[in-house]
Amino acid sequence: MGRPFVTFAACRNQYWFVCASFLIWFLLLCVYHSQFMVGKSLIALLGNHNIDISVTVANESENSGDSVSLPEETNESRSTKSRDESHMNIVFNDRSGGVFNLRTKDVFGIEEHGIEKFGHLSKKESKPHDRNDQVNDPRENKAESENGDEDAKPEEHLDKRDESDSESVSESCTGKYIYVHDIPSKFNKDLLKKCGSLSNWTDMCELASNFGLGPRLSNLEKVYSNTGWFATNQFLLEVIFHSRMKQYNCLTKNSSLASAIFVPYYAGLDVARYLWGSSISTRDSGSLEIAKWLREKPEWKKMWGRDHFMVAGRITWDFRRWTDKDSEWGTKLMLLPESKNMTMLAIESSPWNSNDFAIPYPTYFHPSKDNEVFQWQNRMRRQKRRILFSFAGGPRPNLQNSIRNEIIDQCRAARRKCKLLECTTGPDKCHKPVFVMKMFQGSVFCLQPPGDSLTRRSIFDSILAGCIPVFFHPGSAYVQYVWHLPKDYTKYSVLIPAFDIKNGKVSIERTLQKIPRQKVYEMREEVVKLIPRVIYADPGSRLETLDDAFDIAVKGVLERVETIRKDMREGKNTSFDYAEKVSWKYNMFGTVEEHEWDPFFERQHI
Repeated sequence: MGRPFVTFAACRNQYWFVCASFLIWFLLLCVYHSQFMVGKSLIALLGNHNIDISVTVANESENSGDSVSLPEETNESRSTKSRDESHMNIVFNDRSGGVFNLRTKDVFGIEEHGIEKFGHLSKKESKPHDRNDQVNDPRENKAESENGDEDAKPEEHLDKRDESDSESVSESCTGKYIYVHDIPSKFNKDLLKKCGSLSNWTDMCELASNFGLGPRLSNLEKVYSNTGWFATNQFLLEVIFHSRMKQYNCLTKNSSLASAIFVPYYAGLDVARYLWGSSISTRDSGSLEIAKWLREKPEWKKMWGRDHFMVAGRITWDFRRWTDKDSEWGTKLMLLPESKNMTMLAIESSPWNSNDFAIPYPTYFHPSKDNEVFQWQNRMRRQKRRILFSFAGGPRPNLQNSIRNEIIDQCRAARRKCKLLECTTGPDKCHKPVFVMKMFQGSVFCLQPPGDSLTRRSIFDSILAGCIPVFFHPGSAYVQYVWHLPKDYTKYSVLIPAFDIKNGKVSIERTLQKIPRQKVYEMREEVVKLIPRVIYADPGSRLETLDDAFDIAVKGVLERVETIRKDMREGKNTSFDYAEKVSWKYNMFGTVEEHEWDPFFERQHI
């Protein structure tokens, strides 16, 4: 027989069968590709291996509130939090027993730390550039050991997206870069190692823990919020500020890029050892050594120190000794030619000198999250205040112009309308935060008269408690904290001239009762709004949307240095062509005209 005759219908059936088979395989391949979104290299791998696909879910616990190495997520990261909390691992097993692990969040272009990289910095990336210079702290050691594997990941995993991130960082840090001098450890870290010698009356070792915040406060009496409260000593600002600086976003190791240069000298802790009973040569030794060290650095010669700044954790008068008599108080740190070129920050400045600026005393509250601040502010808004005014402090019988005796007498005379927390030389409730904060939280107004100097920590404790401060001298706050407090002091405080109190012309009770209720409400709201500006956030974390006292101080320094730099470019000798004795006017008002406060500063300060 001959070859079978193939009909046209049979060929057509085979043609459709082939097309249908091809279409089915094509659809399967598309579905497979869209399901796992694998790359070319993995597709090639799939052609040579049998694949056993299994999906595992690993839940990761959140970092604890005390974590130092891993601060809280940014707002951008929160949008991906639900996806990050359960990581899906796709496991490919080949015939040889090898396992290929592919994390889905890496496949989708998400970094290991859970933040998509579309021009935003993660909290992880904004960590300080140099962790080796950290203050030794148990919380830090614990966090580093718990997260050490993640921190040690090599930079070889970075891709081209990180180049755009670096450009974004450079743009956001323009004019904000700060270089930190690597000064000899005897000027800072060694002082903390010898903490037992820092004070004859106080255990500074315990207080210097937690980056200078001190031990955590228990909340048995429900006076504080549950987190963020520490027994902070008012003279440990240098340690707190230095610890915060290590978390600053725009640190640089290239001093030529820096807009300002920070000198982390713990001047207050250094001199506190010798303020009582030591010779002037002993007291001045640290100041003279650090000045000599700075002069010899190439960074100094760039602007002869005018771009440098330093933080002193005591009042300015501890660093302004005018004579070389052993009987005189303090050191001459702020009178050295080098210091006069720098911007000096202290908890109290001199109204008559142009190069030192006051920044807030440390309080007891050091939040690690924005929500902790918001919750505390809302609590202070709702707080019931049954006491018209209160005063925490003791008399100053050795100070002739002090009005504290008169204030104590008026408080006692007001009976239930005033509460007095009288401080004595021995153990008392004034040195226990729970009693101070509880009284301030229950008061509408808090009296803040000068003590041994014009300012006092109590000012910021009262603001933290939502209590309206009452001042008796403009040098107590208005001409001091010009970066942190509103220039319109009537928005948040009351000024009663000390002269009138001393002469018995004014009743504090009647003055405060005359203030309309609506005005009191507005003033309290302004005080509550000031809370973020007068607190120092926990150095182990970083606030996301709020600027704290540290942030505002750094901005003030950068703006001042830029003004000086501009004047130098224009050939001017100085940015301050006014007499230093009226610097308080210029800093506060930008003018040196006659002012109603002149009598306060012409007399001996109270």
